[in-house]
Amino acid sequence: MTIYFEPGIHSALRIKASETSTTISDIVNDAVKTLLAEDAEDLAAIEERAGGPFISYEAMVRKLKKEGYLD
Repeated sequence: MTIYFEPGIHSALRIKASETSTTISDIVNDAVKTLLAEDAEDLAAIEERAGGPFISYEAMVRKLKKEGYLD
């Protein structure tokens, strides 16, 4: 697989890899694993709240305005 980075990002990755005695591939793999783990946490939280009460966006904005959070 080939991944293209913006020049500045690529430079930062090369420097980080050099300073941490690792590879760009390892840095990217770790970053992707972190993002996927965060997604898994978010999905679990959504599933956990699936049966909870629902409030529409419009109703929430009206509520925030009524409670003085919005001008």
